[in-house]
Amino acid sequence: MARDGNLDLMLVSETSDPPVCKLVNFGQFKYQQRKKEKQAQKKSKSHVIKELKLSAKISEHDLMVRVNHGREFLEKGFKVKVSVSFRGREIIHPELGRQNVDKFVDLLRENGTLEGQVSQSGRSLIAFLNPK
Repeated sequence: MARDGNLDLMLVSETSDPPVCKLVNFGQFKYQQRKKEKQAQKKSKSHVIKELKLSAKISEHDLMVRVNHGREFLEKGFKVKVSVSFRGREIIHPELGRQNVDKFVDLLRENGTLEGQVSQSGRSLIAFLNPK
């Protein structure tokens, strides 16, 4: 039947009794598979990371602007990286930056979850938020 229809015989399940086969045009089948993979990759946005930068002495209004941007990114399905960079002598008081990051994460609790813990590397604090 496959030769008559100029098609290929594809084995679907060899473990069943009797084995299940299907008549397909194999070139077209592979093309459709690649097309589906590309579509799935386009819809997957979790690998895109949007970064929002804060400072240790950020004002309340500026923090709320960053929170609103973070909320938009999380609703669209993006991952958000929050970083607080310390300048000069600000590094003496890392608790100020930690408070800002904690406040930021608390305000976005309903839109995203904190991935891991807030980590300090060099002169910056870094936290990642995943969309719910």
